[in-house]
Amino acid sequence: MSAQRGRDMLVKLKQEDESYVTLAGLRTKTLRLNARVVDVTDSDSAQGWKELLPNSGVKSAEVSGQGIFRDAASAAQVRQAFFEQDSLELRFLLPGFGQIDGAFLISTLTYSGSYQGEAGFDITLMSAGAPVFSAL
Repeated sequence: MSAQRGRDMLVKLKQEDESYVTLAGLRTKTLRLNARVVDVTDSDSAQGWKELLPNSGVKSAEVSGQGIFRDAASAAQVRQAFFEQDSLELRFLLPGFGQIDGAFLISTLTYSGSYQGEAGFDITLMSAGAPVFSAL
């Protein structure tokens, strides 16, 4: 994968009409893929090396971002999903790598602001099922 611009990474929300809209105002975006491991090391393990059990841990995807709300519709959709603890269908686009689609729950939603600055937000979304990866 060659060098990419960070602004080309996009988090998109699926709408009722099956289209996707960009979660407006995100300045930073992070995709974290996790695969917890299961340690099966015992006293018979080869020369004291840790042994891990393949395909046994819990996997998850986490999307986080920081920015300013610039779109009233996506801000309302995010706020409603948080308070009702509904999942959001997201698409995370990473040019040169691929896209990940799936259901995500908002685990953290923080609003902030400074006296002479804009109001902002931080959001963390956790996968609520198996996301689907598609290479671009």
